[in-house]
Amino acid sequence: MELDFFGVGNENWGCGGNMNPDFYANEYRRYQTYVRNYHPDHPVSKICCGANVDDYEWTSEVLKTTHNHCLKELHGNMDGLSLHYYVHPEGWEIKGSATDFDDKVWYKSLNKALFMETLIERHGHIMDEYDPEKKIGMIVDEWGAWYTVEPGTNPGFLYQQNTMRDALIAGITLNIFNKHSDRVKMANLAQIVNVLQSVILTDGADMILTPTYHVFDMYKYHQDAMLVDSSIETETIGVEEEWQVPNLTESVSVAEDGAVHITLTNLSLDKDYEIRTILTDYQVNEVKGEIVHGEMHEMNTFETPDQVRVKEFNEVEKTAEGIRFTIPKCSVLHLEVR
Repeated sequence: MELDFFGVGNENWGCGGNMNPDFYANEYRRYQTYVRNYHPDHPVSKICCGANVDDYEWTSEVLKTTHNHCLKELHGNMDGLSLHYYVHPEGWEIKGSATDFDDKVWYKSLNKALFMETLIERHGHIMDEYDPEKKIGMIVDEWGAWYTVEPGTNPGFLYQQNTMRDALIAGITLNIFNKHSDRVKMANLAQIVNVLQSVILTDGADMILTPTYHVFDMYKYHQDAMLVDSSIETETIGVEEEWQVPNLTESVSVAEDGAVHITLTNLSLDKDYEIRTILTDYQVNEVKGEIVHGEMHEMNTFETPDQVRVKEFNEVEKTAEGIRFTIPKCSVLHLEVR
């Protein structure tokens, strides 16, 4: 058995001990000493407990204490610093239903998902002070949507359904992670089956795939690819000024075989958008597309397990500068360009 990652504590600012950051940091320095590499070809990556959401003081104080003597020391003794953030549409106490929501809550949820970029940038800026070469990865090992549990289920099991809203939350967040892959080295859904924003739901021997699963499946092409600088013109949409969002998000990478992979999200509930791309120094020969889209409440159930699924997307026109297509409302799209 090989152990690749070792988290030295979990949520030590809360349920993991209610520690102060300097106290935890000294405990980390102590305990990581005994997380040793017993095989030269299988080093263990040591993950330090990072902040809860926007607790920037925790990040600053932990790094200040762990790096108290010299920077070079911690590059061998800390490989990652975690971050936890969940989207609670109606707040931590109430959270809100996974399936019963309106347009206002839709945009509020997506606005909160977009906050992930602010967290990465601000925590990352603090990390840059102590680790300018970005040798320590930001490990976002708990993220996603957290709603009120499904009626009739055990509150402690955190069982919730998964709709097109979750597909968009996944697409938005994965685009953010991809565009910040210089610092974000790992990002995990804490549980993948039946709990929170899971990719699989089960009922006895029955199993269904969620909309989130299908988004993950489309985004797998970014794994081990090279990030490409990209940008997209957006407009602000939404029904309440406080919770407005950009209409589109994107990220782009190039695979080892030269294929360009573009992932986009359309956050609008009522409008399709024409996209004209400019691909610099790239001749388009072939385009393949796949999409997850539907009405915002659509989900997969054990009675209708394929209501939301990946479908082919072929309405792409090659142009002299790149490609042109229309992305439907409420959708997550992946294009492979060769």
